[in-house]
Amino acid sequence: MRHWGSAIFPLAVLLALTGLTFWLRYATEMSEPDRGGKHRHDPDYTLANVVLRKLDATGNLKYTLRAADVKHYPDDDTTDLIKPHLVFQNPVKPPLTVSADFGHATQDNERVDLKDNVWIYRPPSAQYQELTASMPELTVFPDDEKGFTKSPVHLTQGKSWVKGVGMQVNHRLETYILESQVTGLMENRQKGKKKP
Repeated sequence: MRHWGSAIFPLAVLLALTGLTFWLRYATEMSEPDRGGKHRHDPDYTLANVVLRKLDATGNLKYTLRAADVKHYPDDDTTDLIKPHLVFQNPVKPPLTVSADFGHATQDNERVDLKDNVWIYRPPSAQYQELTASMPELTVFPDDEKGFTKSPVHLTQGKSWVKGVGMQVNHRLETYILESQVTGLMENRQKGKKKP
């Protein structure tokens, strides 16, 4: 018995040293955390009073995006916008303006999420009455000239107005489709005209 007791102690020390060696090897092979800031969500640049102009394939101005303040984030290549103001240009239609208090643009400005005091405005022309729409948020796809919202919308055209929840916008087709809970008052533009 005495012989086994004296053999167990050195064996226990040897096992403890072996475990400590493996732990030290693992601890020294762990990579250091990246403290360079590349993967943090910090802006790499901030600009004031920015104007971005997008041209179509023929070189004509497609839209202009203005913002009072712009912050770009390199980790996900997104951009935050303060007071974004987007104007769609078309040689045969009146310009359409979309503005808000805040915006968040994805990579290459493919999608812009607008929020707080979102406003759509189309000036009157020979063919169209003035159009306005207000809502708390709107997602815009500038290159496609489309947008949508799931929030409440108030839309006016001349003396007509419509309210609803959710809207699909297509500037190319000049359509504004309200999705649900729609109420409104439509002006009769024929009123006062004599029938032949």
